[in-house]
Amino acid sequence: MADWKKVLMQITSDAEGKFDELRYRLHYALGGPGKIKIVPYRGYGTPQRFYLKGRVLEDKNIPEGEENDRLWENILNMYKRMESDEVPHARLAVRFQDQQQEVQADEEGMFEAWITPSQPLTAGRLWEKVEIELLEPLSSEQHEPVRAVAEILVPPPEARFVVISDIDDTVLRSDATRLLHMARNVFLGNAHTRLSFPGVAALYRALFAGASGNEMNPLLYISSSPWNLYDLLSQFFNLQGIPVGPVLFLRNWGISPEELLPLHHRAHKLGVIRKMLAFYHHLPFVLIGDSGQEDPEIYAEVVRENPERILAVYIRNVSRDLKRPAAVQALAKEVLKAGSSLVLADDSLAIAKHACELGLISPVALAAIGEDKRKDEAPPTVLDKLLGEQEQPEGKTVTIETRTDQGADQKQEADQLKETLKETGKETTKAPPTVIVENADAQNGLRKDAKKE
Repeated sequence: MADWKKVLMQITSDAEGKFDELRYRLHYALGGPGKIKIVPYRGYGTPQRFYLKGRVLEDKNIPEGEENDRLWENILNMYKRMESDEVPHARLAVRFQDQQQEVQADEEGMFEAWITPSQPLTAGRLWEKVEIELLEPLSSEQHEPVRAVAEILVPPPEARFVVISDIDDTVLRSDATRLLHMARNVFLGNAHTRLSFPGVAALYRALFAGASGNEMNPLLYISSSPWNLYDLLSQFFNLQGIPVGPVLFLRNWGISPEELLPLHHRAHKLGVIRKMLAFYHHLPFVLIGDSGQEDPEIYAEVVRENPERILAVYIRNVSRDLKRPAAVQALAKEVLKAGSSLVLADDSLAIAKHACELGLISPVALAAIGEDKRKDEAPPTVLDKLLGEQEQPEGKTVTIETRTDQGADQKQEADQLKETLKETGKETTKAPPTVIVENADAQNGLRKDAKKE
């Protein structure tokens, strides 16, 4: 980044900070904050260490969305979410077991804490509960203590792998590559109107349960949406029956010394994934994302840095941008070098079948995923048709295998990979193929290990 850009962003960030400080002083001079609430985000941990994050905000009493909410109610609630009034530099007490620590929020009302349990955890319990209480500031409108309970995910010994999944255009339809569609999905609806991809809920339940059915493999989620939408995402997951998990990375849509607008997130997202690989160093990972934005580039770097840790990469094909196959091809090359596998598909069942072959999920789960997918595949509405959505025919499956001892045949396979991936980006393709790219020798070994278990 040019030096003048860094200086400009620092000056702009400092100016915003001074303005906020002046606004808060005026706010407190006129009577202080209204009702305050603590918003705890789901955290993650091990039996030895927990991490939690949350935010202190003025309570705008935003109700959960209802199925029959009117358009103006959705717009009003979304305005309240986005125009949040944070409580800067709030002091809080964090309590777990017999210990307590004090933490302080930053200027955006965000706080975090690391906790070291002093006693063994209860066996078989997936979520640990941490109590949080606001110490200051206190609102004159509230006479009871302001408290909240944070949930911390602690994977059990039975867990065999960790899933890191993108949310936007991977779990739910946000149409992040098409501005008009994204604005309609985000600002005009609620948790009841947001749509998941067909079969995704059953697929994620199967990954959570694992091949044995009782593994409780942790699912960690990443999104480019702002933290203001956390409650909406949580309600959406509950309504869809998608296993909840810590959301590692949402964004603060404000000015910072790093960027004037939150348009670039690759470095931050990559840093979060690296942190999780180090934190759960004893477990392999499965990565799930989409082809629409930067997931292929980010995951390619992760696979290159961790060749023995990534069991599989699943990319949901949502883009018809002719430039995207090049990024997916680069990811495929890294996957092959690492002896892992890549599945590029717009079909949850195709991903599930491959996961079943690798022993990541139970064969029994395939029927449930197929049934879930059929139920979710409703025909497009009149509005969808006006916006260009059509029912899609089913695509074919293309498997590209390499072997470590093939030598001269590798160029032919590389050419086949290039041509196949090009098909996934053509705008005229009504049903892009499901593309499976894997090193046959390495994956056969993984399949044998799965059968033994």
